[in-house]
Amino acid sequence: MPAAAQPRRTHRARLARKLAVAATGVTVLALPLIGATTASAATPAVATATSLGYANNLDGWIRASLQVMAQHGIPGTYNGIYRNVIRESSGNPAAINLWDSNAAAGTPSKGLLQIIDPTFNAYHVSGTSWDPFDPVANLTASCNYAAARYGSIDNVFGAY
Repeated sequence: MPAAAQPRRTHRARLARKLAVAATGVTVLALPLIGATTASAATPAVATATSLGYANNLDGWIRASLQVMAQHGIPGTYNGIYRNVIRESSGNPAAINLWDSNAAAGTPSKGLLQIIDPTFNAYHVSGTSWDPFDPVANLTASCNYAAARYGSIDNVFGAY
């Protein structure tokens, strides 16, 4: 079609096209932001003492861990966990052993029940943090390990 036969674009049509193109660009730029917001809202929260309604102290950490353990069929009692925590870390979730054979091998024992990273990773319980210093994650993974190895944390009366 010759140029003279083509319909002439009006100023209004050009403006509408520019606005449509600009709006598409803004939408494309905004999608990652919208997606990130939606994805973060859908990310499941990890179990902590406070998220489960317990105090953020040794009593609350043990009770929260017992709740998660019950959901996963991991045996153990409050007294069994408490006894081992007091022996291993005196209740300090930031405890780290830098002098024993594990530390010498480059994998120090960490947290309330003094678990090493490979054991923590192998016995991690879903729904808890992947941080071995997180009290609930540390207790739950340690109790999961003790259940696999000794039948229950209740059967542990020394270093394990």
